[in-house]
Amino acid sequence: MLSVNRNALGVLRRLIERQVEYSVKVKNLASGTTFIDAGISSKGGFLAGELITEICLGGYGKANLSFMTHGDMNLPSIFVATDYPAIATLGSQFAGWKISVGKYFAMGSGPARALALKPKELYEKIGYRDESDVAVILLETTEEPPAEAAEFIAKECNVAVDKLYIIATPTSSIAGSVQISGRVVETGLHKLSEVGLNPKCVLYGCGSAPIAPIHPKFAKAMGRTNDMILYGGSTMYVVDYESDEKLKEITEKVPSSTSKDYGKPFADVFKEAGYDFYKIDPGLFAPASIIVNNVRTGSVFKAGEVNNAIIKQSIGCCSLKLQKSSS
Repeated sequence: MLSVNRNALGVLRRLIERQVEYSVKVKNLASGTTFIDAGISSKGGFLAGELITEICLGGYGKANLSFMTHGDMNLPSIFVATDYPAIATLGSQFAGWKISVGKYFAMGSGPARALALKPKELYEKIGYRDESDVAVILLETTEEPPAEAAEFIAKECNVAVDKLYIIATPTSSIAGSVQISGRVVETGLHKLSEVGLNPKCVLYGCGSAPIAPIHPKFAKAMGRTNDMILYGGSTMYVVDYESDEKLKEITEKVPSSTSKDYGKPFADVFKEAGYDFYKIDPGLFAPASIIVNNVRTGSVFKAGEVNNAIIKQSIGCCSLKLQKSSS
């Protein structure tokens, strides 16, 4: 049986043992939990974000950094691939756990969800749950979790608190920006499952997205990181499906461009919604482009396209003209 927590711990040990190289800080919380700071008071960086992406995938996916052209811009990007898409993305990477303990709040993602079954209906859909005496979780936060939060997470996962490993990446950090763009395959698979495809029929998945330049203000950083997937994310899935006609219909419903909220930077959409996520069309949360290959027939379907204009608008990029020097 695949164990996203035990497998992720093997990858996480590299981050812990080489913390200086990855510019992260490792400490034990008062609860005995191991805490890895990847951008709160540590430097963090691209390499840490790349490795954290693989940890969030339960160790059942690979991430690689690159550089891609978007219109007249060259931006860093991340490519992610997995041979276990349902388990690695929906069963592990998906940010589906709201951690709220006292005044502390953070979004939880990663392998620990498969122990706490957050959310339960998603695990029922993919037919998976993990069995492990260790738990690994990523928190998108700017604050170190208090001991009570660690104890709560451990209890929900049914593991000893000293067997819990917490990684923290603020959205306004390079590591945070990298691991968010690294969710491009997960975002596409989640949308596929929402519009009618059984995620268990997806055999392989891969995709890429640009990595957002960081911004010190949370709202701006959140807007940019979302836009990298919504307007710059490209994905491909290999599926085993009985009907090409139905698969074509499903594929056409996936791209972010099918949403009524498509066409402006996410920060603007969020502001217009009164900063209430629940007022935003859920259909917007999808990659810009998707390709689906049906292994039963060999058919290939494509929908959506990358929108370089919105990416440029999102990051506020101004192209500067070189001045000719006078002789």
